[in-house]
Amino acid sequence: MPNTDRYDEENVFTYHAPQKGQPEKYEAIRRMAKDMAVRIRELCPESRELSLARSRLEETVFWANAAIARTVEPPAYTRFKPGTVSE
Repeated sequence: MPNTDRYDEENVFTYHAPQKGQPEKYEAIRRMAKDMAVRIRELCPESRELSLARSRLEETVFWANAAIARTVEPPAYTRFKPGTVSE
């Protein structure tokens, strides 16, 4: 029986080898998160809240990278700008 709900276990629980252009995106996200982590450490006192902020920042990087890995972009030749193709 086909899976008709929107949750795609096959995509979620499958290893996604990096595709062309993705490693650079991952690195950019990590670089921005590291800059933010350093700034948060400079501004915030050691506390439970700081620990939670760091954890959420790590989680943000994880989910942003997962979005890149799990979403397959169509090849450039299949893309078009809205309004440029007549129906």
